[in-house]
Amino acid sequence: MRATERVEYAKDLLDEVGLGGERLEMYYIGASDAPIWAERVVEFTERIKALGPNPLNEIRLKGRQT
Repeated sequence: MRATERVEYAKDLLDEVGLGGERLEMYYIGASDAPIWAERVVEFTERIKALGPNPLNEIRLKGRQT
């Protein structure tokens, strides 16, 4: 699928710029699968929280201090 390829490409770009490709994910969930959607939202939110804040913000803040 073209969308899957684009997401993989975007993940690679995020890795290259230092944001981390794990901050992006694509799920295949049907419109009638609300419980699965809610579960994925919770999982992904936990993953993002575990990764911490945007690493580029730290670099940008250090640049302002010098």
